[in-house]
Amino acid sequence: MEERQPAPPNARSPRGGELAASGRIAPNRPGSGLRAQDILVGAVLFAVAVAYPLGFGLDWSERIDAPVIEDAPEAPSPPEAPAPSPDAVAPRPAPVAAPKPVEPPRAPAAPQAWAPDPAAAAWERMTEDLFRLAASYRGRVAIVLKDLSTGNTWTYHQDDLFPAASLIKVPVMICVFAAINDGKLALSDKIALRRQHRTGGSGSVKWLHDGTRFTVRELLYRMINESDNTATAMLLDTISFRFVQEQLPKVGLFYTEVNAEGLSIKSGRVPRENYTTAREMTMLLERIYRGEVVNRASSELMMDILRHRRATRSRLAKGLPRGWELAHKTGLLRQACHDVAVVLTPHGDYVLTVLTGHNNSYGTAKDFISRLGKVTFKYYETRGHLLAKASARRGTLAVP
Repeated sequence: MEERQPAPPNARSPRGGELAASGRIAPNRPGSGLRAQDILVGAVLFAVAVAYPLGFGLDWSERIDAPVIEDAPEAPSPPEAPAPSPDAVAPRPAPVAAPKPVEPPRAPAAPQAWAPDPAAAAWERMTEDLFRLAASYRGRVAIVLKDLSTGNTWTYHQDDLFPAASLIKVPVMICVFAAINDGKLALSDKIALRRQHRTGGSGSVKWLHDGTRFTVRELLYRMINESDNTATAMLLDTISFRFVQEQLPKVGLFYTEVNAEGLSIKSGRVPRENYTTAREMTMLLERIYRGEVVNRASSELMMDILRHRRATRSRLAKGLPRGWELAHKTGLLRQACHDVAVVLTPHGDYVLTVLTGHNNSYGTAKDFISRLGKVTFKYYETRGHLLAKASARRGTLAVP
């Protein structure tokens, strides 16, 4: 291969250019203007110079529309299992559980049909019967029926005022126990009968000699059991009407009155009548039953006195089922006929208050009260049968 000789300093290139002293080829400059090729190259260089500082890298070999797919790393090969030794025992295959039987799909349970509570239906029938009897009676009527175990209550004109007649002796009895509680009196204290105490009407004390002495306990039993008017006058004379008037609001009596004129046994009108309402009489009996009047010991003795009423089969006592008890007080005066009672039954206790007025016949009024009582007796006997059946089937049944 021949060795290439350097050109002389003033030699020209084959294309007509001159060689520079540094050995570069100097371009021909036929004229002073720029060629289009030079302008294009300068624009590209300018673009590159501007793009890099702004963060745009230019890769002329990269296609924009072709995504770059990186090679996935190879999965490591699983380790080789050691060769089994000749003495090794082959493992037993795992037991395969037997497949569970597939239960057929159950049909959706049919919605239970609504069934009324038989006890509630019986209560409704009873109150409807009471309403029919009360609405058809030719006279004034007020009724309150309250179940003492459930609190269910049915009322008819419960706030109407009626002459109290002998029902007034229940508030008098309460006031006597209030005086005993205050230390003003004792059950063993004796009171002598005097002429001014003698009162006509019910009772046998009026036939005894003046000076006959009775304990407060004896007078209380006579006042309630025999409705003895003379025994009532003796107790009122001992504790005073003023004390009674002060005590009535304390036990919740705001419409019930106790006046001397109202104790008269005259059949006509009196200047100041003793009035009461079915609501207030029911409230009194319920509070006595629950031991809330004066104190528990006094309430228990009052319940015992009310239970020892003279056995007369009339009004609510007529038709009373065997084994049931009444703790009650009756009243009969100036066309008024009443009976208020706590009825003690094996199937639940209740209060029944019946006040009647403007009666043309006391006999008719007494029979009317008896019919009302029998309606309630029938319900509570039915309730007892329902409780027995429910207890035998599925336990206790809640009844109104």
